[in-house]
Amino acid sequence: MRVRQAPPGEGSFVVLSPQFRTAGTYVLVSAIYIWLSGQLLGSLVHDPHRLVFYQIIKGWLFVLGTGLLLYWMIGRTVRRMAEANRRLLKSHEETLHVLVEAMDIRHKETSDHSERVVRMATGLARLAGLDSDALRDIKFGALLHDIGKLALPDSILIKPGKLDEDETRLMRTHPRMGYDMLQRIEFLRGASAIPYSHHERWDGTGYPQGLAGETIPLAARIFSVVDVWDALSFPRVYKPAWPETDVLNYLKDAAGGQLDPRLVQLFLNNYAALKTLALTPNPSNDRLPKSALP
Repeated sequence: MRVRQAPPGEGSFVVLSPQFRTAGTYVLVSAIYIWLSGQLLGSLVHDPHRLVFYQIIKGWLFVLGTGLLLYWMIGRTVRRMAEANRRLLKSHEETLHVLVEAMDIRHKETSDHSERVVRMATGLARLAGLDSDALRDIKFGALLHDIGKLALPDSILIKPGKLDEDETRLMRTHPRMGYDMLQRIEFLRGASAIPYSHHERWDGTGYPQGLAGETIPLAARIFSVVDVWDALSFPRVYKPAWPETDVLNYLKDAAGGQLDPRLVQLFLNNYAALKTLALTPNPSNDRLPKSALP
């Protein structure tokens, strides 16, 4: 319980904490029940033996009734807390979307790049059997996959030509930088696998750790397929967009080398639905048509 100061001229008012309200209601209802039931038994039952029996029945009714009351009150509080957490998470997500939009502008990415890969990666993750917290980590990880590039200079990020050896070496530090950034934020730690590992390759020749095969986190393997499709399908400052047929042929050729072959096949088998999902400008729309689900 605490006193909150109201606007000037309106005095102050008391704000009760959830636990105080719950305990207070429990005590009040229990006291009223005990007093009323005691008065009722005292006026109706005069045989001491029968009175003891009814007192026992009254006690069990008290336990049952107050148990149900507590169940309802705690459930209501939990639902309110869950709703508050949902709103807080939504607020965090909207803030991240604004940050990523600014990153895309700075990096001169194609319009809707980050939102597009989020939708497609989430759809592919569902097809791969992920759900719940794993899907949330995919969503945030895909959204923030290049967060480490915030630490890189524009001369590298938007250079129209090929990077030289020193520039390439500096560019390849961004996965680690992104990982370190997200590890400092508790609710984003689970999402750090994509920023850290989406440049790893199935054959072990990627960076920054040189992981291979299934030692690469599944989230990063899923995103890598989507990221390659997006990078080739849309223009960048250093290249034009590829024809769709060439993009799909590249993915087929990259299976088993750069990309997880099973995920590439899953992507190609559901390409039409995933492409539609990626190109639908609705950040909350990450579900595939039922006909696309395995």
